[in-house]
Amino acid sequence: MRDEFSRFMLSYKFGMDEITTKVRILQEEFRTVHVYNPIEHVSARLKTPESVLEKVRRKGCEPTFERIREQITDVAGVRVTCSFVSDAYRVFDLLTGQQDIDVVAVKDYIRDPKPNGYRSLHAIVEVPVFLSNGPTPVPVEVQFRTIAMDFWASLEHKIYYKYDRQVPDALLVSLSDAATTAAKLDEDMERLHREVHGDDRQQPPPEPSPGGLELSERVVAQLIQQRAAARGR
Repeated sequence: MRDEFSRFMLSYKFGMDEITTKVRILQEEFRTVHVYNPIEHVSARLKTPESVLEKVRRKGCEPTFERIREQITDVAGVRVTCSFVSDAYRVFDLLTGQQDIDVVAVKDYIRDPKPNGYRSLHAIVEVPVFLSNGPTPVPVEVQFRTIAMDFWASLEHKIYYKYDRQVPDALLVSLSDAATTAAKLDEDMERLHREVHGDDRQQPPPEPSPGGLELSERVVAQLIQQRAAARGR
């Protein structure tokens, strides 16, 4: 069982590595070939086996590899930090437009922030990992956010950890205000960038989302098709 679980976790590491490599290829292409690079940082993290098992217990998930893969979607995570809000949507489109990437779910906390002010674009994607016994589709959670969003989320995480999630109300209000300030900063900085540089960020033009603020019609259509296929099984 230990060997099987190690192999199970290893598939997530490989899936995470695949997504990280794809994003870094885009980053290197933009940095080398194009005028503007929308990707500031790329980071990844893999849950520990103990953390996975604790979440299985907390969610009441059946402790089988199949059920864990279905219900625990954040075992492997990749974070893509972008310069501006429109860049987050643009890089999302570039990554999910690749033929071997399947979009499982999207949660847009930029357009619809969480009550605490959290903003980020979350996507669960599946990428094939080719092991000795054949290809295995591996789900990976990818988060797209700006530098300001990332700074706020990092601070919020540290505060919740310090107070063991029992954060005083006054501090929660301050965090919410800071989230609003960060969003306004993102808006102002993107406007200033456009005034100075024009549309240089639109190179190359692989059909970006309208205004950079809506999920592409292609991804929405793909999700609809996947859900229809799931219902038909």
